[in-house]
Amino acid sequence: MGESSRGTWPIYRRLLGYTRSYLPLLGVAVVAMALDALCTGGFAALTRPLLDEALLGRDFEMIARMPIWIVAIFLGRGLGSFVADYCMAATGRSVIRDLRQQVFEKYLTLPTSYFDQTSHGQMISRLTFNVEQVAEATTSAITIVVRDTLYVIAFLLVMLSQSVKLTLFTLVIAPLIAGVIAVVSRRFRRLSKNIQDTMGDVTQRTSEVVSGHKVVKMYSGQQVEAERFSRVNANNRRQHLKLVATKSGSTSIVQLLAGFTLAVIVYLATRESMLDDITPGAFTAFMTAMLAILPSLKKLTNVHVLIQRGVAAADTLFELLDGPQEALGEGQALDQVTGRIAFSDVSLNYNGGESVLKGISFEAEPGTVTALVGRSGSGKTSLVSLIPRFYERSAGSIMLDGVDIRAIELQSLRQKIALVSQDIVLFDDTIAANIAYANPAMQGETDEGLKRAIEAAARQANAMEFIEQLPDGLNTRLGEGGIQLSGGQRQRLAIARAILKDAPILILDEATSALDTESERLIQAALEDIMRSRTTLVIAHRLSTVENADQVLVLDQGQIIERGSHATLLAQGGQYTELHRLQFVDGQRR
Repeated sequence: MGESSRGTWPIYRRLLGYTRSYLPLLGVAVVAMALDALCTGGFAALTRPLLDEALLGRDFEMIARMPIWIVAIFLGRGLGSFVADYCMAATGRSVIRDLRQQVFEKYLTLPTSYFDQTSHGQMISRLTFNVEQVAEATTSAITIVVRDTLYVIAFLLVMLSQSVKLTLFTLVIAPLIAGVIAVVSRRFRRLSKNIQDTMGDVTQRTSEVVSGHKVVKMYSGQQVEAERFSRVNANNRRQHLKLVATKSGSTSIVQLLAGFTLAVIVYLATRESMLDDITPGAFTAFMTAMLAILPSLKKLTNVHVLIQRGVAAADTLFELLDGPQEALGEGQALDQVTGRIAFSDVSLNYNGGESVLKGISFEAEPGTVTALVGRSGSGKTSLVSLIPRFYERSAGSIMLDGVDIRAIELQSLRQKIALVSQDIVLFDDTIAANIAYANPAMQGETDEGLKRAIEAAARQANAMEFIEQLPDGLNTRLGEGGIQLSGGQRQRLAIARAILKDAPILILDEATSALDTESERLIQAALEDIMRSRTTLVIAHRLSTVENADQVLVLDQGQIIERGSHATLLAQGGQYTELHRLQFVDGQRR
């Protein structure tokens, strides 16, 4: 992804829009910062009467009042600082919460193609690291800009009250500092974008190794993975060091300018013409205020680091939020569906590339089973993925009960489809909740009717056999990805989920691939029972599972090359016969 052409200010203005809901908190914070700055400037101004009147003039009344003023000033500073920090932190965490929620909800509506093209590590990094960077660009940067600007104003007023001539000379360095900031700002944004990308790479490498740790150990891949991680980790370090070097260099230049100005002021203030116009107390107050300005100038000089870093992060987030998403609310809702599916000359290519499916035409009647077989990569999964519109066809038409599926509201369409995929997804929740996930209306329910429905679905999927052996039965928590269960057990829960959904269309993508022979027979019997009243599409590697299908479609290189019943295709002696021969010898499975 190249560097965005959008300017810093439009992005930052949009970013600041997230603080609009928290203006009362920001208002309180600004008032508290003003109190803090007023007290801080007051303390610098207090050095003149402390020296000229209390110490040199021996004004005992002033000496008596001085401790009271000092305590009052620091009480004011403490109160202002606490209230400001708390209000800004509350605003910042609220912005993080809102933006993170918005990004997460966007993830839920992204098209499937986005997940195919974007690494999960980058997506996780955006939700965690990038959002935190954005918060720094809003509340942290605002805090520095407001608080330290108020400090500078307060100290300048103190300096002006002591010597107008010296103050005016001090202001000469302001344009020079602004020039330094302008020169390095663009570099900060580019480096910040690079850092965010490298953080995504670090997250991706870590995610892959954690999820695939068994493969790494089995194939002795520790050294290879360590070297891969070392490269992305070193790249992340290089980008950070470039940012630090740029930041430190600009800070050093600003401090050098300030030091030069300070030296000239000391020289001017000690000239004989100035000694008559400025008292020791006034000079001390002036120097105290000027020295106190330097840390604030340093922070204001470096605040663009936070802003550019946040703008770079916000740019990637806004690009995501403004990107395409599934049109969930468009189209007509369907109430009752018989489940008649008709493909007519359907083609599919991903991102304008080579066609994955070419001229697919077939019909699947309600209550029938259509089996899709073929070599790996022939387009079977791509074909069934078009029905719930995980991908959009490139040409042709797909009709459901005579209605083009593109004219059907997406959520309504998917409610009519149950899917059991070879890639089983289970959530870190109870077994009951994972099965009930198939029906959103049931989630969160605890009544006996729901429990009986869940148990019946699990029993029909031959899952109660192992569920009843678990300590908490249906209330057993699975952990991440259902890692405590075997592959076959996870697959049976996925089948139970599909059974509970009770949809008129059932898609089985290698649904029995992880089951042993005995469990496969039991599951096959259960599936045959629920398939009778549904339109079923079965992707099967094991041809024994499709012998009773009403029609078998043989795919090769994205085209249907054979079609018919199991017996018809065997008699033709084509590719289906060859696939069958590879799996069976004398009628027995190899």
